[in-house]
Amino acid sequence: MILIPRSNVIYSFSSSHKPEAFAKPGDIVVFETIDALGGQIRSEDVSINEIDWGKVNPATGPLYVEDAEPGDTLVVDITDVEVEKESVIIVVPGYGVLHDKVTKPKVKILRLINGNLVFNSLAIDVRPMIGVIGVAPESGEAPTGTLGEHGGNMDVALITKGTRLYLPVFVRGALLAIGDLHVVQGDGEICVSAAEVSGKVKVRVNVIKGKRPKYPILETNDRFAILAYGKTLDEAAYRASEAAVEALMKAQNLSFEEAYMLASLVVDLRINQVVDPMKGIRAEIPKKYVSINDLLYR
Repeated sequence: MILIPRSNVIYSFSSSHKPEAFAKPGDIVVFETIDALGGQIRSEDVSINEIDWGKVNPATGPLYVEDAEPGDTLVVDITDVEVEKESVIIVVPGYGVLHDKVTKPKVKILRLINGNLVFNSLAIDVRPMIGVIGVAPESGEAPTGTLGEHGGNMDVALITKGTRLYLPVFVRGALLAIGDLHVVQGDGEICVSAAEVSGKVKVRVNVIKGKRPKYPILETNDRFAILAYGKTLDEAAYRASEAAVEALMKAQNLSFEEAYMLASLVVDLRINQVVDPMKGIRAEIPKKYVSINDLLYR
């Protein structure tokens, strides 16, 4: 097993970053992560003005995966997500869906007690998930706080233990990095943060040669989800819908019009997050209608 400690973090996805570890297809890798606020908040009394925003959204890595080349798909099986007992959530004026209504910043420390996340007197069911996971883009740098074809800060609540992620490979080795764990997050992450927490992620990496998805693809036990993005929700919904219709055309040998109709019957559009500059929407398709091969392109 390969371990990448949380001391090895990056703040952008880029081919310029030196790999912190090397893995072969089939290897198990553990990423130790720091919470999205860089571990800077340990008390509710801390001032937002004391936070170094340059240390926000650290991602542990990158990992070089041997045999991963441009045009391939990096397959990431998430076998475990462990989170620490204490997490933090913040509200900041000017941020979140209701950005204009926030009059003052607020910090809240949340704790795990008897397997639940305690918010005041409420016990909330937990589902540890990964907010930031991605590979190096084809060129330039992509900040770890944003998302795109490479993955990144997707904040998809379904990226959790037991799911599989398919990421397009743009550079040799893929250069996978992971961070921004949440104890739990609702779809949308509407106040701009969730239960931000440090922890560990255990994954198995593999490579599919010679084809890759247009956008990251998530696989659960019964469906695939196309993880699209856009400057607006409308743009993100368009991209997710277009990719879903293309997959149905390919899988069912349908014309565009018929696949468009079928999509309206069987494809679910879900919001991932609405608070970052790039918004995220996923198109979920039951496995009875498409296979992973219908979602990958040469």
